[in-house]
Amino acid sequence: MTAAGANGRADGVRTTPLRVDAQRNLEHVLRAAREVFGELGYGAPMEDVARRARVGVGTVYRRFPSKDVLVRRIAEEETARLTEQARTALGQEDEPWSALSRFLRTSVASGAGRLLPPHVLRVGSTGPGESVAPAEEARVPQQRVQPGGAELRLVAEEAAMVADDAGAGALLDVVGQLVERARAAGELRADVSVGDVLLVIATAAPSLPDAAQQAAASARLLDILLEGLRSRPV
Repeated sequence: MTAAGANGRADGVRTTPLRVDAQRNLEHVLRAAREVFGELGYGAPMEDVARRARVGVGTVYRRFPSKDVLVRRIAEEETARLTEQARTALGQEDEPWSALSRFLRTSVASGAGRLLPPHVLRVGSTGPGESVAPAEEARVPQQRVQPGGAELRLVAEEAAMVADDAGAGALLDVVGQLVERARAAGELRADVSVGDVLLVIATAAPSLPDAAQQAAASARLLDILLEGLRSRPV
């Protein structure tokens, strides 16, 4: 958790430590928000978060004056967690495919894909005859759709662009390194982008009521998606 998270700041204003009960309420609200947004998306109302945290909605608003502030906090924390997982895989795995698959398995198991910032989950389109340079394709979360197809957003429009751009940029950079290494080694399909990898993380992290069923479904789905990412000898 960041220094801001440690002292309970939601907006950079508070400079003194929270009382024990206030800190406990904050932790309950953040845990509840991760659960609710993970299950229902960032469009879920604050009342659902308060109900899950077993506090009054006024308590939630005292810590987070608007839903946007709470969404930003959760998105930033999850982005930082994914970035750290990607850096760990990059630093500890010598084999490019092992590094990429380790990152995907760790990220899916943590459930962070359900809380990825909306603007890194956009699926863009390229028009007829347009192409994306390899370096740019590795950094920008997009994938090609049929010419003339509309842009697809995986979460509510009103929640877009809520995460810290620097944090999202750091995530795209390190995942881009994983993608480039696996592609250069000939182990990743040439048309796979960073956006595709992030979509795998989001897709392979379903929210199911039974924890064991969810873990089994995630593992099975990820195995299938990983096979789809790998290059095949011609």
